[in-house]
Amino acid sequence: MSAIPSVNLQEFLSEDPAVKAKFISEIGAAFENIGFVALSGHFLEDDLVENLYKEIKTFFQLPQETKDKYEIEGIGGQRGYTSFGKEHAKGRKEGDLKEFWHFGQYVENDPKLEEEYPDNVTVEELPEFNSVGEETYKKLEKTARYVLRALALHLGLEETYFDQWIKNGNSILRPIHYPPITTGPKNAVRAAAHGDINLITLLMGAHGKGLQVQNHEGEWVDAIAQPNELMINVGDMLSRLTNNKLKSTIHQVVNPPRELWGTSRYSIPFFMHPVSEMPLNCLDNCIDESNPKGFEDTTAGEYLNERLIELGLVKK
Repeated sequence: MSAIPSVNLQEFLSEDPAVKAKFISEIGAAFENIGFVALSGHFLEDDLVENLYKEIKTFFQLPQETKDKYEIEGIGGQRGYTSFGKEHAKGRKEGDLKEFWHFGQYVENDPKLEEEYPDNVTVEELPEFNSVGEETYKKLEKTARYVLRALALHLGLEETYFDQWIKNGNSILRPIHYPPITTGPKNAVRAAAHGDINLITLLMGAHGKGLQVQNHEGEWVDAIAQPNELMINVGDMLSRLTNNKLKSTIHQVVNPPRELWGTSRYSIPFFMHPVSEMPLNCLDNCIDESNPKGFEDTTAGEYLNERLIELGLVKK
């Protein structure tokens, strides 16, 4: 059994105020206590998930030279392909044992942001790849919007507090392939212990063992979602904004037992980012004598750039 609490988004969408309040209380408590929750009742249909997995598996099976032409220089891996071992966790030299793809924002009615964000990269060999990616991106973004509305109410804010900051936000959908392990890795794991940078992360594909979450006692617990659930966790931006009232929990993807080294693992997180201008200054109602302000003022854009340098994706 996973130690992660489960909630159903349909309760938040209920017209019964008591049912809605129950959801707000449960997700708020989960994010304060362990920083993770398993969410059902979201907007992703099963056949869309199935199609996306089919497309990304086909992409990662393409010849390396084909994939390499989609690795775009000079944009810090924000769009397109990032090859095996390029990214590492903060404070580590060893590259994670993964390759991945990035779908980014589909900007609506904002020429300034269209200019600021890199263009999405089209895979010529797979005609369905980009359209399935875009549809998934938008369904996960919609799910994330309602989760943040529930968290706004939990924090004593106006329900739509986050809406202005996440519209056309710098969010990323990242299909990841952890290839079979062929030789004993030296100090490297599929994804080393880390906290996410963004507001919240919605993870598809945490249905097998591998993802682990560190609880407040420092113990690693397995985070296993049911097939109809997304695993959602607090990112460092939301932790800063709430003065660590909502916990950005350290997590990792460990290597499988040796008998499973020959198998691939796929995972698809959606990193919900706001626009760069969003202030991450600690909310006044999250600061008191017992919990003094713990973070300096910054913006989402400044903080993101600082973290991308730490991850080795952007040069100083």
